[in-house]
Amino acid sequence: MQFIISRENLLKPLQQVCGVLNSRPNIPVLNNVLLQIENNQLNITGTDLEVELSTKTPLLHAEQDGKFTIPAKKFLDICRSLPENAEITVTFEEDRAIVRSDRSKFNLSTLPAEDYPNLTDWQSEVDFTLEQATLRLLIEATQFSMANQDARYFLNGMKFETEGNLLRTVATDGHRLAVCTIPLEQDLQTHSVILPRKGVLELARLLEPSDQPARLQIGTNNLRIQLNNITFTSKLIDGRFPDYRRVLPRNATRIVEAGWETLNKPLYVRQFYLTNVSVAYAYNSVKTNLKSPPPTRNKKLRKKLSMSLTAEKKWKWASMSAIF
Repeated sequence: MQFIISRENLLKPLQQVCGVLNSRPNIPVLNNVLLQIENNQLNITGTDLEVELSTKTPLLHAEQDGKFTIPAKKFLDICRSLPENAEITVTFEEDRAIVRSDRSKFNLSTLPAEDYPNLTDWQSEVDFTLEQATLRLLIEATQFSMANQDARYFLNGMKFETEGNLLRTVATDGHRLAVCTIPLEQDLQTHSVILPRKGVLELARLLEPSDQPARLQIGTNNLRIQLNNITFTSKLIDGRFPDYRRVLPRNATRIVEAGWETLNKPLYVRQFYLTNVSVAYAYNSVKTNLKSPPPTRNKKLRKKLSMSLTAEKKWKWASMSAIF
């Protein structure tokens, strides 16, 4: 079994797939990527059992269809070391893969393709399409609030929620909360899932700021997104996300609107006086934290800082500890 591919067509897809692999997997076959040849196309798949990424790229020549595994990192290093316009020939012989290009030759051990796991066998409950730029905006607007290795495992990710014609992302670490909502062109059933932190970060890396379509499929235990020649699949966190609506102010009587730069400058200066007491407030859909000044013996400074906190009368104090 043999196929030929250009370095240009192989390098980027292989880099994308290798990005989801674990550096120290518990199963030896997870050190490899799965190569599937079909209709003169190469499908490259990598997984760490939590996130799976598949990409398609055209071949110059293929003897026949088939599937094999090959060591991911070594194969990627070989591709990087070759000249830009190189053609790569890969030959599979029993449990070996021979990689040739011009005068270079590499011999790699392989593992059976039948042992490679996959996350593809599941049914979606919600299926819709939106622009990549829109989905990227939803993630970027809230991902900074995700928890990282928190004992409350359901906070180590991002909530995706559909409600009518609305798609919403929510993230919190128990101290700050970010919510972003966009309208869609179709009505969807009400459904919510929690995408793990690694899946969120990998997805943000794959999405482009363009109007290219992204097909989003949400199931009970998995979420899949199709981007042109890329298929991204992730397991979901099995847990109950906190009721974030209890934190948001209701029936607000004082609303302040300002330009982003106008609001950002005083907040940037204010960060030098942060302490342990938080004030939660909202600017449009962005949730941020203000904190009260530290105690000081300098009466003038204390008076100045207290005056700067008169805004606290205009903002709603919210304790998130009762919710999380």
